[in-house]
This record gives sequence, C-alpha cells and structure tokens, in this order.
Amino acid sequence: MIYRYVIRPLLFLFPPEKIHDFAVLAVKKLFGLRFIRRLARKFFYVADSKLERNLFGLKFSSPVGFAAGFDKNAEFYNEFSVFGFSFIEIGTVTPKAQPGNPRPRSFRFRADQALVNRMGFNNKGVLNAAQNLKQKQPEVIIGGNIGKNTLTPDEETVGDYIKCFEILYDHVDYFAVNVSCPNIGGITKLQDMAELEKLLKTLKNIDYQRGKKRPVLLKISPDLNHGQIDEIIEVVRESGTDGIIATNTTVSRKNLRTNKKVIEKTGSGGLSGKPLKDRSTEIIRYIAEKSGKTIPVIGVGGIMTPADAIEKLDAGASLVQVYTGFIYSGPSLAKRINKELLKNIDKKHAQKDAF
Repeated sequence: MIYRYVIRPLLFLFPPEKIHDFAVLAVKKLFGLRFIRRLARKFFYVADSKLERNLFGLKFSSPVGFAAGFDKNAEFYNEFSVFGFSFIEIGTVTPKAQPGNPRPRSFRFRADQALVNRMGFNNKGVLNAAQNLKQKQPEVIIGGNIGKNTLTPDEETVGDYIKCFEILYDHVDYFAVNVSCPNIGGITKLQDMAELEKLLKTLKNIDYQRGKKRPVLLKISPDLNHGQIDEIIEVVRESGTDGIIATNTTVSRKNLRTNKKVIEKTGSGGLSGKPLKDRSTEIIRYIAEKSGKTIPVIGVGGIMTPADAIEKLDAGASLVQVYTGFIYSGPSLAKRINKELLKNIDKKHAQKDAF
C-alpha cells in the first residue's frame, strides 16, 4: 500500500529511464553488503520446499524470476535477488558495447499499467558482463540473454550469438536467445525458420562440446500466429533447444485505455505490462497443448498480481518471470506470488487428502 500510494507516485514524477538508473544505484548501495542482503531476504524471501522446481538440470527455489532488461550488464544481480527471485536474467548483451537508440526511449502508459521501450540493446558488451559475473559469485540462478549488435550485417548475425554464447558459457546457468526484440534491425533474418534452426543447432553443438550443459531457451514474440508458433515448436524439437520463453514485448497497440494522441506521440517500441497478459498466457497454453507439455515454457508478460502468475503456471508454464509488474506493483511482488502459490498448493493437498 505504501508503495502504491506514496513511493510509486513519487517515482513516476520522473522519466522511466532516470528512475531505472536511480533504482539501480539505490539497490547497489543499499544491498551491497552481504549481511544486509541476508536481512532483506528474511522479509522478501519465501523459503519452502513446496515451491521448488527442478528444470533443465537446475534447482529453482521457487518458480518466480526476473526477466531480462533490468540488469543489462550483470552489475547488481545479487543485490536484486533480495526481492525473492529464484533466478535473474541479465542482458540483453551483445558482442560489442553499444549505446542503444536515442533518448527518450522508455515510456509509461499508466492507464494501462504498461511500458513501451525501444532501448535497442543498450549495454556495455559481453566481455564486461562476463567479467562482472566472474568477479562476483552469483547468489541466484543466472540466465544470460544474448543478442546481436545493431550494426552487425545480416549475414554475420549468427556469429554475434555464438560469440556471446562462448564468452558467457562459464558464467551463467542458462541462455535465452533473443531473436524477437522489436527494436533491433537485422534480426529479421532469424525469423526464417531454417536460419533459426541453424543458429540453435550451432549453440547446442557448442554446448555439447563444452560439456557443462547450459540449457538454451528461445525467447519468442507475442505477435506470432498459430502457424508460426507451430513452426517454432518444430524448430525447437529439431534443434534440441531446451525450452521457450513466452513472450517478449509486443508491437500491438490494440484495446489500450491510454489516450490515442499519447500513443501516437510515443511512437514505436515494444509494449509490456498488463495489456500483454492474456496474449502471453494464450501462447503459453497453445505451446503446452500443441507439444503435449514436452517443451518447458517460462511464462512472462503482464504478470501484475499473484493471480496472473498462477494463471500462467496453470496454462502450462514451468516458471514465470516479472518485469513491468515489479515496477507497477512493487518490490514485494515475488513474495506475494510465492505466498499465494503456497496457499494453492496446501489447498490442493487438503482436497486430495479429503478424498
């Protein structure tokens, strides 16, 4: 309540990217010391074996993680884990550092509890991220979200992903292959299923040769139709890809409450938040049903409440990630999701015992 009625209104007086930078600095300073993180975890962290998930050969303390885009450069994953997340995805990282798109490039649609961004993979480069991960032992499962540099020619796109994969390999627990960001030119080449399969097979072959087993997940767009999703499922199976992250941001602006003039003035970019909830859940359910639940899915998109997360898990997701919901609903969101999950688990057990 304090966050919703006091803290959030104050934060929303400033541009989104400035608040992001401030939040990063505040979290790093406040939770920089290990003993302070331990104290904070006692408030935000829900520890219960019933929440644990074993997936991709990894043991997740709960099914709730934080999506890529916040800790782009692997700078504060340990500090941020105090908010109760069992895994954090860093990135998107690219081979070379790049500034991203011109500012302003992040916008709020408050009436819709949504964000629009066209950041453009702004990051300090994969070597910087790897060095940060090497220097500070992760206290949480780390996913490495990898992409291509904006200026990389189409014919060299696969090489960008391979370079990021190889450099991060010893420092992350799994990979998210981001070929669905609407803000990056040149990714269109990987929308061709043959090219995408080639990329995924190449990464899995490197994984096999390195021998440590780093799960490879494909992050997909919510703007795909059923036919395209069918092709994705086939590519995932043929390439040996370990799972799907559904979904990225959307270019759609349908059924928004935000004033049309504001939407037009904002311009292009990927929309995240509440308007994406139903579409991402629909895609999760479709993949689960079409694949017979043989392809693990991490559900992300529009999780603003515990009920939203549970809906995605019920639809077939094995794990969920939040981002925009954290900004609108506050830092206790993972805690509230996990507490509600425990209530549901206990309720189901009680009903089962009754029979």
